[in-house]
Amino acid sequence: MQTSDLAWYCARTKPKHEHIAAANVRKNLGLEVFLPRLRAERATQRGVVRVVEPLFPCYVFVRCALDEKASEIRYTTGVSSLVHFGDRIPPVPDAVIGELREFFEAEEPMIVDDHLPDGVEVVLTEGAFAGMRAFVLRALPARQRVQVLLDILGRATLVEVDRRSVVLEKSCVADRIPLLAVPHREMLQV
Repeated sequence: MQTSDLAWYCARTKPKHEHIAAANVRKNLGLEVFLPRLRAERATQRGVVRVVEPLFPCYVFVRCALDEKASEIRYTTGVSSLVHFGDRIPPVPDAVIGELREFFEAEEPMIVDDHLPDGVEVVLTEGAFAGMRAFVLRALPARQRVQVLLDILGRATLVEVDRRSVVLEKSCVADRIPLLAVPHREMLQV
């Protein structure tokens, strides 16, 4: 098989089976697979939890000669189908995969900073204020604290809380995607 016949394709996986599909395609079919993942710490009702999530939930990228491997990929454990438009299965441009790989070196999960922008609505998960909503006034990263504006008895009150006890109202990795668009050099200066 010539390398010119090889192209990247996007395979849809079963929910929460991206890593299973990727491992099976690699092991059973011997194909190159790319699964960009994100690592984040998230405050939950149970405390801080470290999570690794795919950048593209329910999708992995597979490099192959489609004519030879399409049906094998479709029937691999964890894979639902190949992404298609009508009867056409479009390749993913090498440049797109190359650019993604620049950010996901050695296929290690990219660490995502759980940045709390000023003014965002949060929910407190611990202490006397657990379950209450508040607005972030200012993050104090050096002390791992956050100043929030909390409505106590109908009056806005400034309260300083532990960063781990604050959960973004919409807390999923996809909400942090704009942070990924910032080149690495700029992120290091933040």
